[in-house]
Amino acid sequence: MTTPEKKDRSPVVAAAVILLVVGVGFFLLPKIMLWLGTFSPWLAAAFGAVFVLAFFLIFWLRARYQRRRGL
Repeated sequence: MTTPEKKDRSPVVAAAVILLVVGVGFFLLPKIMLWLGTFSPWLAAAFGAVFVLAFFLIFWLRARYQRRRGL
């Protein structure tokens, strides 16, 4: 059985963890793209685009999951 406090904190903790992981990813993104650019500029651009789209995809999937569970 979960307490109301824990139920209110869970989405906040999950969002904080997601933002922290994505923040580190965005910090490393330029170095990764420059490294991939040595092989192909198209590969670097595709990686950057996929990474940015994945940021929004994570929150869209989380919102869908919460709606389904009634949170």
